[in-house]
Amino acid sequence: MKNLLFAFVLILLCSAGNTFSQQKDFYQWAATPPMGWNSWDCYGPTVTEAEVKANADYMAKNLRKVGWEYIVVDIRWYVGNDKAHGYNQTNPDYVLDQYGRFQPAVNRFPSATNGKGFKPLADYIHSKGLKFGIHIMRGIPVEAVKRNLPILGSKATAKDIYSTELQCEWLKDMYTVVAERLGAQEYYNSVFKLYASWGLDFVKVDDLSRPYHTKEVEMIRKAIDQCGRKIVLSTSPGETPVADAEHVADHANMWRTVDDFWDNWKMLKDHFDVFERWNPYRKEGAWPDGDMLPLGRIGIRAERGNNRMTAFTKDEQYTLMTLWCIFRSPLMFGGDLPSNDAFTLSLINNTEVLKVLKNSTNNKQLFRTEQAVAWVADDPKTGDKFLAVFNPTDQAEAAKIPVTLNQLGINSTCKINDLWSHQSLGTFSREFTPQINPHGAGLYRISKQ
Repeated sequence: MKNLLFAFVLILLCSAGNTFSQQKDFYQWAATPPMGWNSWDCYGPTVTEAEVKANADYMAKNLRKVGWEYIVVDIRWYVGNDKAHGYNQTNPDYVLDQYGRFQPAVNRFPSATNGKGFKPLADYIHSKGLKFGIHIMRGIPVEAVKRNLPILGSKATAKDIYSTELQCEWLKDMYTVVAERLGAQEYYNSVFKLYASWGLDFVKVDDLSRPYHTKEVEMIRKAIDQCGRKIVLSTSPGETPVADAEHVADHANMWRTVDDFWDNWKMLKDHFDVFERWNPYRKEGAWPDGDMLPLGRIGIRAERGNNRMTAFTKDEQYTLMTLWCIFRSPLMFGGDLPSNDAFTLSLINNTEVLKVLKNSTNNKQLFRTEQAVAWVADDPKTGDKFLAVFNPTDQAEAAKIPVTLNQLGINSTCKINDLWSHQSLGTFSREFTPQINPHGAGLYRISKQ
């Protein structure tokens, strides 16, 4: 009896150890905030294989060496006749396999012919030294339920696991998967086994956050862990409820903190509130996500606005990049990369700025008023401080914003470098007072003498 009890305890301990090991591995998949390109801001639900490859080529040539690595195909890659500035929900031409799993539309992704799925495109992206991602919607396709397609690995069919409750309000492609039903987990397992066979490295799962779908998040996490491939999980859209912060951090590598973010100042200014609220919940491998960067050329065939270079001013673009980096939000570039001008490229290939994103610790807001905002972080390798200073006002002239250095724990003379201009600003003691343009920002490295 004692031997049986010992064996039972040993099994439990091994199981707990395996679970802990999986969790530890999962965080390591995104040890620093993921950096990549996503097709949504420029191509909406209509991106083509040629456009994806063109962006991958640009990233491989110009950005891979500084840490950009993901190429993500956003929403509705499985619809052959979708449209810009919205969705075709009247007569969508869905492409599914015999098990109710969406497949790429071959008129948009010709390499997917003969059931190859996204593997040829993933192979192309991997050949560039990059990683491949896709967007999916939570749930099981409505079309699979209509056809009552079988679920691979189960005796159940699509009709056995679905519910119309909590169906997405803005896109009617999917039904909820009811976790307690036989075949529910098997459905998600079959989906992610398919994605693993394609060579997927990243998945953005939509309609998980409003309300927060605890059980489907758990099924997705379990399916990824069982698929045999490291697939970084991003949950979306809208602000994930703060009450669910610990749960989402236990299951996802990144999660959205806002609704879709576009190129207007009010949305950007709101992020000072949002990032302060979410700052306590960041941990290595699990990142609150301020959403994509609507920079460069966007709106080509997007949901919102026409073909344009971002409406953000240059000062506002500095604010965006500075705030995302000092907060350590994932960076998902939304513009068409081959259309970048020199200024846009300079925003996203600055190695000193990206060190703040990748390597800083103890990131926090130092102060915030109507006239000024400051964030601070540590460089654990050197003992230096990173300081971000923002001018959120609408005033006409630049403002001097004083920062008392002892607030940063610096009580002696220090050297300050401007990370955006790559210039040394000299030595300072007691106070540093940068001049910041309205809607603008400065980012600095402070080194003790």
